This record gives sequence, structure tokens and C-alpha cells, in this order.
Amino acid sequence: MAAVTSPETSPQPRVYFQTAAAGSTEEPEIPVRKQGRVTVKYDRKELRKRLNLEEWIIDQLTALYDCEEEAIPELEIDVDELLDMPSDDDRGARVKDLLIDCYKPTEDFVSDLLDKIRGMQKLTTPQKK
Repeated sequence: MAAVTSPETSPQPRVYFQTAAAGSTEEPEIPVRKQGRVTVKYDRKELRKRLNLEEWIIDQLTALYDCEEEAIPELEIDVDELLDMPSDDDRGARVKDLLIDCYKPTEDFVSDLLDKIRGMQKLTTPQKK
């Protein structure tokens, strides 16, 4: 016949979990949400402008090459590179060189692109203080 044992006389070890005291006013710690690393390093508005510009470029290239985004020839319009150039003439010439294989007129695209990047900032990683 099995005997009823109390917790003190039980041969098996017991596991106890720590709980908050009934009269405790301590609230559970809520983690603070941190801003993403990218938005800490760069201005959120500049990132949004850049994203909008890149989406616009893809839409324009899709129309210029008359194809889907995946079928656009391998070319990279580097906005930071364009911003480093001293004049709009140099920027325009660079973009026209990139679009050499395009059979449609590119003048409107180039002038609109130059208008859109005017006043934009380069996205460079800020130096640590």
C-alpha cells in the first residue's frame, strides 16, 4: 500500500519557481524598442527620398527598355557617384553613357533624373564620435 508523503518527506527533489511577491509593486521590465541601425546612421527623410528615387528610376527604365524589371539590361545608376560629379553636364553624360544600349530617346529621363537628384545628399556612413 502506498503511503501519502508530505513535501518534506518525499524522496524526490522538488523544483520551485520564483514568483513575484503578492505585495510587490515592482512591474515587469518592458524592453525599450530601439531605432533600427540604418535610420540611426542616416536621416529617415533622406532614405525615403532615395528609395522613392530608386523606384522612379526602375519605373522609367522599365518604360525606356519596354520590358519587365527583371529583363532590364545590367546597368547601375549610382546616385552617390552622380552627386560626386562637379556639374550637371558631367552627370548627364554619365547617365547617357550608361543608357547607350537604349533604343528609345533618353533625354527626358536624363533631365528628370538630374532635377530629382539636385539638392539630395550623399548617403555616406557618418564617422563615429
